[in-house]
Amino acid sequence: MEIKPIARFLSPFSSKFGIPKQAGLVAELEGQIVFEPEYRNPDFLRGMEGFDFLWLIWEFSANKHKANSPVVRPPVLGGNEKVGVFATRSPFRPNNIGLSSVKISRIEWETSKGPVIHVKGGDLMDGTPIYDIKPYVVYADCHPDARSGFVDDRKWAKLDVEISGEIREYLICQGLNDEKIEILKEVLAQDPRPHYQKDPHKVYGMPYEGLDIHFSVCEKTLTVVR
Repeated sequence: MEIKPIARFLSPFSSKFGIPKQAGLVAELEGQIVFEPEYRNPDFLRGMEGFDFLWLIWEFSANKHKANSPVVRPPVLGGNEKVGVFATRSPFRPNNIGLSSVKISRIEWETSKGPVIHVKGGDLMDGTPIYDIKPYVVYADCHPDARSGFVDDRKWAKLDVEISGEIREYLICQGLNDEKIEILKEVLAQDPRPHYQKDPHKVYGMPYEGLDIHFSVCEKTLTVVR
């Protein structure tokens, strides 16, 4: 089977560092789905306005090396315990295919690039190729009583995020409004660090909305330093 992208995802993240580890963790994080020229006919989206969520099937396009191990170290387990790759959502897989559920914010039916779907809660890097889109259907897709394996036993602990008044003013001057700053704080609260790194003196950097955000983490507090 040969597949090719039908669309690309536009995101505030120009690299994979800092992207939420699962879709929906940062519910207000905005992104856009822009279709390839041959799929810009609005008929491809006819009826989509009646759905709230979509499934995106996409590629971990930033992974440059082939996965060669049957086990991985999920961040939720602290990056130390190994489990089978097919029992995780690790991006390091035999086939670099990702699956995400995103919320439709609105659909622009007429733009210079054809219909554009605005979504929230994505976990995709800017430019990510999308191979298919399917509607989320509650009666088939929702399993509220389902077990979630080791995830049920390891609750994700958010960090407290501190942004000084001076840095906040700088972010505003660079075009980030209060809403986008709060989204940035929610992204940082998910702890973007690799989970084998715990050095409180190390300064990390990640791109967001065209800016380089530098931060350090001590105990359970993340501080934006510049």
